[in-house]
Amino acid sequence: MILILDFGSQYTQLIARRVREANVYCEIHPFDFAVEKIRAMNPRGIILSGGPASLYEENAPDIDDEVLRLGCPVLGICYGLYVIAQHLGARSVGSRAREYGPATLVIDDQDALFEGLSGREHRVWMSHGDRVESIPDSLHPIAHTDNSPYAAFCTRDGRMRGIQFHPEVVHTPCGTQVLRNFVLKICGEPGEWTMANFVHTKTGEIRARVGEGDRVLMALSGGVDSAVAAALIYRAIGDRLKCVFVDTGLLRAGERERMERVFARKLGIDLTVTDASDLFLRRLAGVLDPEEKRKIIGRTFIDVFESEEVVRGARYLGQGTLYPDVIESVSFKGPSAVIKSHHNVGGLPERMKLELIEPLRLLFKDEVRALGRELGLPSEIVDREPFPGPGLAVRIVGEVTRARLELLRRADAIVVEEFARDGFGAKLWQAFAVLLPLKTVGVMGDGRSYESVIAIRAVESQDGMTADWARLPADFLARLSSRITNETKGVNRVVYDITSKPPATIEWE
Repeated sequence: MILILDFGSQYTQLIARRVREANVYCEIHPFDFAVEKIRAMNPRGIILSGGPASLYEENAPDIDDEVLRLGCPVLGICYGLYVIAQHLGARSVGSRAREYGPATLVIDDQDALFEGLSGREHRVWMSHGDRVESIPDSLHPIAHTDNSPYAAFCTRDGRMRGIQFHPEVVHTPCGTQVLRNFVLKICGEPGEWTMANFVHTKTGEIRARVGEGDRVLMALSGGVDSAVAAALIYRAIGDRLKCVFVDTGLLRAGERERMERVFARKLGIDLTVTDASDLFLRRLAGVLDPEEKRKIIGRTFIDVFESEEVVRGARYLGQGTLYPDVIESVSFKGPSAVIKSHHNVGGLPERMKLELIEPLRLLFKDEVRALGRELGLPSEIVDREPFPGPGLAVRIVGEVTRARLELLRRADAIVVEEFARDGFGAKLWQAFAVLLPLKTVGVMGDGRSYESVIAIRAVESQDGMTADWARLPADFLARLSSRITNETKGVNRVVYDITSKPPATIEWE
């Protein structure tokens, strides 16, 4: 495995993605991860991520000097370069050396890190406020830019390397090859980590943890993540898995019927359906803050599970938590900024009696889909677009009521139908409707109307960590708007969201 030490960069998870794309397993841990634990993990290589700090700040994050003496190859990216440089005696300067955006990297000396790259000059992406000004004899310069005389260096023994640019972002076209060179050629990883291997390893871990007399309760939300997690746990322990689908009243049209048809009938997994819509809506009454909504829904889910007859005898609760959920909710593996709580991460009450099993916790969405195919799940589950655990509650900006849910449900059904009919759905990450907390004046039937506004959100993405708004044809948007305003009573205006992530998130709440 490759160990990534996180210094707080919002790009850290992208480093992990690029390493995984090379079929190499990696884990992210905080920059101050104990040396003893690193030794126990025995990584083939270590990557030091970028970060927002400056070496000249008080209490700037740093690693134990022992990390660089473990014997495995080390790659420092941006801030990670400064960490290596500082430990080896290089001299850096502060903010006057800032460089943000595209730059031309000039390779000065061929190195295994640049193997397979054609030519000496390459477009790279910079984002730094410090700069290495001089290096000791133990370091050898291998590339520069106009702004950075030591944009890449290596130790004389070839074990440690630092690069000023960010190879993990798409703005560095050669970056994928650079990272592949590090993990495959320099670290000697075989590149054999596949979903088949993941299934073998993870089912073994689940069997080892769940005793022969223990049962696992799995909450199904109707989304890809919980379905794949359930299938994986079922592969490990069979009928000792009990799946519960809670009808929260916050679901899309036809969701309950679809789950009963696909999960229980097609897959043969024991499924109990319980209708708790009245309880969820009662607790959400009057709540406007999105964080509070998520936490209320998380607590209510647990209350429902603990009150159900099927919970008796269960020791574990399975969840479909993914790595992006964790990254956006808490500083799980490092100091990366908190974005928002996720239903199955930040919304769980401390008093929960069941122990969590989260077999997908370190996987990205595209890896989960690949895992679902490996497990034999049908396309209508595996290829379904992401749907948030809190359901339509986080697509209603403002108070959640039964009437507002019905209005959004009708509009959303039209969105789903139209995107599927024109084939856009297969090309997008997500497309859905959002109900806004305002009304606008309109003219309908030759009379004045004062009704609600629906926003349409459609984005393209590979993993959900970043996303771009979809450039849809104007005639398609016009047809969508016409159908929603004509067929959804209570809506007289439709708008289209043209904001990418970042700065926005994909969901509105």
